[in-house]
Amino acid sequence: MLELKGITAGYDRRSPVVRDAHLALHPGEALGLLGPSGCGKSTLARVAALLHRPDRGTVVLDGRAVTGFRHRAPRSLRTSVGVVFQQPRLSADPRLRLRDLVAEPLRATGRRNEADAAVDALAGRVGLGADLLARRPHEVSDGQLQRACLARALVLRPRWLVCDEMTAMLDASTTAALVGVVEEYRRETGSGLLAVGHDPVLLGRWCDSTANWGDINRS
Repeated sequence: MLELKGITAGYDRRSPVVRDAHLALHPGEALGLLGPSGCGKSTLARVAALLHRPDRGTVVLDGRAVTGFRHRAPRSLRTSVGVVFQQPRLSADPRLRLRDLVAEPLRATGRRNEADAAVDALAGRVGLGADLLARRPHEVSDGQLQRACLARALVLRPRWLVCDEMTAMLDASTTAALVGVVEEYRRETGSGLLAVGHDPVLLGRWCDSTANWGDINRS
């Protein structure tokens, strides 16, 4: 289970955007987190993905209380969470070709020898041909780059996925394709999904249940 207990977080301790938030995600569950832009849900998503240390509260992942975040998190916990952000161009190294972008987590965890096979398999799954894998971010569209970012999030086969407004910048067909990839992966692995967004229709169709920001956050 992924549990967020009494999380208070932000980028200014005097004015946190998340106050005493509680959230629980079970294995195999797809949970939507619905709220307006700027409310703080992306900050909570980063806490859930172990990318932002909360000011107060506890993150419990697979029964283990998390004590370190970002590079200080134990590798076994850090690699159990895959995350896809809203803006792919802000989360992709512009110097890397898409093939290297997808392979980056494997290389960072000492599994370089698995990279070629894993990238080729995931590229087919997310809809990236060999010609696109050879290009850099500025040479592809937002949708193509987001496909690569999703493949990167899946390459370590995480038990938990955090999709923070993953489809907000995409057209309807690309949205449907990427949601389909996530759902296929969840069916295969039993992974839990936290899908963050502001579109109640999308989250209602995608997720088993939806938590409204006002119900989990006490700011």
